[in-house]
Amino acid sequence: MSEWNKLIPKPSSTFLRVKCLKCGNEQLVFSHATNKVICNVCSEPLASPAGGKAKINGEILSALE
Repeated sequence: MSEWNKLIPKPSSTFLRVKCLKCGNEQLVFSHATNKVICNVCSEPLASPAGGKAKINGEILSALE
């Protein structure tokens, strides 16, 4: 089984649980987001695209696998 792990690499992108710094709302954000992600409650930007990985403007609470 370890041979398959070498042949098939795991993706470097994940979903992140991000907490808004302004209102405290928690929201799921893709780590390589290509569009601007705004908070559903206060409309603050949580993530903005930066080429590869997105620039996260909130507090990252956890990464989901």
